[in-house]
Amino acid sequence: MSEPQKWQVLESHYVLDRQPYMTLREDKVALPNGAIIEDYFVFEYPSWVIVLALTPAREVVLIRQYRHGIGAVFFELAAGVPDAGENLLDCAQRELLEETGYGGGEWQLWMEASANPATHTNTGYIFLARGVQQIAEQTLDVTEEIAVQVLPELEVLRLLRNNQIFQALHAAALWRYFAECTLQDGSLQTFEPI
Repeated sequence: MSEPQKWQVLESHYVLDRQPYMTLREDKVALPNGAIIEDYFVFEYPSWVIVLALTPAREVVLIRQYRHGIGAVFFELAAGVPDAGENLLDCAQRELLEETGYGGGEWQLWMEASANPATHTNTGYIFLARGVQQIAEQTLDVTEEIAVQVLPELEVLRLLRNNQIFQALHAAALWRYFAECTLQDGSLQTFEPI
């Protein structure tokens, strides 16, 4: 079987432009097999940064926040959008500090993922921060109401198994983390991320 080919954009226009948060584009596209899709919608979001933060005791720093799209509160990782000209690491460190009051530690860009590459243009950049500590109070935006929860790894694994971490990119980062750990004597053993 041959490798799938790119679609050809025949026409394109913007339906909604709410930069930097979201732009909705409507494309008319031709598929390699000759089929035409008259109205294929693409969401142009900015990059997202997400932080999987671990304390020196290897507890996971989580937040709880109401999400209006699904009308519910779930556990999440700290996350946000870079300011204009802000690099990804600086954004990740700023978002963790603002949303949780935690900072410091050792940081690395750990993985990249897309929420939905079929309709979203952006990438989620997931940082792993090890050894973070509470160094400040939260400094939340007027639109944010965030509760911080610092939980043992096994409790976070239980939350994942019970669908209480619902945001897909956040869950993906945590599932990878647990996939790279080993369970011995009822506790998770240390690992070195790839």
